[in-house]
Amino acid sequence: MRYINNKFFIEGKDIRSLTKKFNTPLYCYSYKNLRENVENFKKAFKEIKPLICFSVKSNSNISLLKEIKKLGLGADVVSKGELYASLKAGINKSKIVFSGVGKTKNEIEYAIKQKILLINSESLSEVLAIEKAAKKLNKIVDIGLRLNPDTDAETLKQISTGKSENKFGVDKKTFVKIINLMKQSKFINIKCLSVHIGSQILNHKPYEKMLNVLDKLLKNLDYKFEFIDLGGGMGINYDHKTKKLNYTKYKKSIIKFKNKYNCKIIFEPGRSIIGNVGILASKVIYLKHNKTKTFVILDAAMNDLIRPALYNAKHRIVPSLRNMSRSKKILEFVGPVCETTDKFLTERKFQNIKENDIMIICDTGAYGYSLSSNYNLRLRPAEILIKGNKVKIIRKRQKITDII
Repeated sequence: MRYINNKFFIEGKDIRSLTKKFNTPLYCYSYKNLRENVENFKKAFKEIKPLICFSVKSNSNISLLKEIKKLGLGADVVSKGELYASLKAGINKSKIVFSGVGKTKNEIEYAIKQKILLINSESLSEVLAIEKAAKKLNKIVDIGLRLNPDTDAETLKQISTGKSENKFGVDKKTFVKIINLMKQSKFINIKCLSVHIGSQILNHKPYEKMLNVLDKLLKNLDYKFEFIDLGGGMGINYDHKTKKLNYTKYKKSIIKFKNKYNCKIIFEPGRSIIGNVGILASKVIYLKHNKTKTFVILDAAMNDLIRPALYNAKHRIVPSLRNMSRSKKILEFVGPVCETTDKFLTERKFQNIKENDIMIICDTGAYGYSLSSNYNLRLRPAEILIKGNKVKIIRKRQKITDII
């Protein structure tokens, strides 16, 4: 994705020609970016030889999952729907882990029948529910047990998952209790210690603290795990100013840990694989002026991209056509939904723009469409994938008859 003669292009396609053909709002994905992200992730951790399970909750489009499968990745799923989509995309069952704190009886039985690699459990009650389902189906089920390491991920509190006050995983005392209890089970085989401390992490130090917690636990635990699932959470550079996560420093800590405990490593990256792969193109409907600023009212809204409203997340906005003139007023990019929080970004030094101009909301590949909704009975946008010279509709724009 880059400018050529001040025009925004994705893999040789002018975004304005794409929006003219497919209308707006429009999610666009670059296959080249996707492939590079996967290759870079593999290269960064090649000495570890991890099983990389893409976090499907970050983007569950089946066409993208098919491309991810072709690039050799597995899947981390958190619902029956995500598991079904992953299987439909052809992802190998032996590369799928099922996470999440509240799996239903129906979801557990479905996962057991599919013979996936692991069901990562997060409470004693859930372990007992899996055991009951396994007994009913007369199957021995491989599971993981998620530890809550009480580690601060140093990220947004809304996406922190590794602190004791968070709902995820079990504390050390409960973890040991479950391990000892399940040693006698005829239907449950705890093969994995699972942990995940949060999302959009840009510093390797929280990961090192997490590994230290695991090390102290395993030293005193008479139990051998085949897998250590370290989760994901690797952040991306949304503002193009902050430093990226140092994979090399994180890798050194993992190698030391892996050699000590002779285990296989599982990663569950989502954002770091798909985040910068997508953009959301939107048209300027109106410009509305007051004394201090100009409201740039877009045809995209919080139902299309809720991260700014939900987390106060910042996504860069750039014009589809660059010019040298600068607006004298502050520009506030907002959507048409009837909520004050339906706004994307406030910019103090932005170029002059006009009604009907196309704006690009950047880095929306992760938790963009997957968190979208029909709030205000607005229709979800179309999604397209640009792969070389080919442009493919990978999800049609909703029609009102689809939801009414």
